[in-house]
Amino acid sequence: MSDIPKGALSRTARLASLPLSAAGRATLGLGQRLAGRDREAVNTELQRRTAEQLFEVLGTLKGGAMKFGQALSIYEAAIPEEYAAPYREALTKLQNAAPPMPPATVHKIMAHQFGTGWRARFAEFDDTAAAAASIGQVHRGLWHDGRPVAVKLQYPGADAALKSDMDQLFRVAPLLGMVVPGTQMRPLVAELRERILEELDYAQEADNQRAFAAGYAGDEKFLVPRVVASAPKAIIAEWVDGTSLNKIIATGTTEQRDRAGSLLTELHFAAPTRVGLLHADPHPGNYLLTDDGRLAVIDFGSVARLPDGAPPIIGRVTRLALEGHADLVVEALRGEGFIPAGYEPDAELLMNYVVPFIEPLRQETFHFTRAWMQAQAARMSNFSSEESRLARNLNLPPSYLLIHRVTFGSVGVMCQLDATAPFREIVTEYLAGFNDPV
Repeated sequence: MSDIPKGALSRTARLASLPLSAAGRATLGLGQRLAGRDREAVNTELQRRTAEQLFEVLGTLKGGAMKFGQALSIYEAAIPEEYAAPYREALTKLQNAAPPMPPATVHKIMAHQFGTGWRARFAEFDDTAAAAASIGQVHRGLWHDGRPVAVKLQYPGADAALKSDMDQLFRVAPLLGMVVPGTQMRPLVAELRERILEELDYAQEADNQRAFAAGYAGDEKFLVPRVVASAPKAIIAEWVDGTSLNKIIATGTTEQRDRAGSLLTELHFAAPTRVGLLHADPHPGNYLLTDDGRLAVIDFGSVARLPDGAPPIIGRVTRLALEGHADLVVEALRGEGFIPAGYEPDAELLMNYVVPFIEPLRQETFHFTRAWMQAQAARMSNFSSEESRLARNLNLPPSYLLIHRVTFGSVGVMCQLDATAPFREIVTEYLAGFNDPV
């Protein structure tokens, strides 16, 4: 595959095949149940086949389709265990895999981005991709001064393919909802579209990385590789060795899991104040644990710009809820637009809805597990409950949408890691507004 298939008709046909195939499998499943097969066994098989086709199509299309699959993968821990098994392998494959570009295409991109004499800037350049993902792939090289570097190249046609995918994914959003039951996919696709289109701008991504690298220069806990050179469709940065969080999730030791989870939590809460940016793509493929115990961050295509740090209201409401001040929680949320005018929520019911989100703060350390995450997802997706009816009357202001998604995604990765972390200590130290007077 030399580039992303960008013909709208061909890509639409691949995506359109998903609901059609799902409908066919559902009809077949109904027939099998009528013929006497066990309902649970039939449903499990339908889920497995749907998952396999869904992620095979998203993966081979690359672009926005695969990027959306990667975004879903951070929610894997929320899927009930009886449904998770068919998805887990396919989701994991999506996080760091895509058909690579051939060398001839790679050379053309390098010449276009850095000039025909680009090879003179390298002592060595590996034509074989070291990693391939949704909208680009990475090659290993040796810079002319001897530094190992990572060369990130954007797939040809990525821009057209991404825009087409985001339009077409609206059509299959109900099927995608099978992956995370209870999740409204259309708003997620709309928000994700904006983030993905931002990731096409490698010049902006390089600037994001420079800001993080400056903010974390010489840090004992975090490693952000410095940018060596950049162009509109390519970034050259220092190479980082380490163990991917994907691998730690699969086979890591307890020590690795806990260390990675603690550092990921600190990055999430501390970076907005330290750098004025929130790293907004928390899937495990973007992080490595180095041999000296630092968390390396290697992708900065999606960030939220928070020049004044995280909104203090988040920390303040968290503190108020933790201390049981129900009326003050309602007042604070109303002031920020979370509670619409004219709606009077039951304060205690609102507290019942909010409290489980602060459960990790009630203990010195908290063990993040898939079982805990699944319980939260089940509670949120029970549309018949009083809490769920209350939640549907609340607003999520647009300025908080990305922060909310990143927080939920980071917690999802923590649960995939099965990590135990000093969550309360980290939040107390870094979450803006948490220590404000009540």
